[in-house]
Amino acid sequence: MTTRSVQPLRLIACVLAGGLSAAAQAQPSAETLHTRATVAMCANCHGTEGKTVEGSKIPSLAGMPKDYMVLQLKAFKEGTRPATVMHQLSKGLTDAQVNTIASYYAAVPR
Repeated sequence: MTTRSVQPLRLIACVLAGGLSAAAQAQPSAETLHTRATVAMCANCHGTEGKTVEGSKIPSLAGMPKDYMVLQLKAFKEGTRPATVMHQLSKGLTDAQVNTIASYYAAVPR
């Protein structure tokens, strides 16, 4: 092979290696994926990113203070706050999941 024929191959190899490197860097961390999976259950009722449609009786979670959300989720879990389905949903949450959910939505802009 001549030097001229090797140059395009090197260029292609560099482009492919750079693309693979960028793709590897763009992968979310395991913690990010775990957080997304944990908060995903809320989206069915509370909307994408915790933002319900205007006029909904279901509250938006985006921007809700973390401490307030933790208290409310614990109240649902204990059955001391009235709800339709939140009692059942919250019973399956661990304290770590409650903190993950509250922290996530507290950080989402309203």
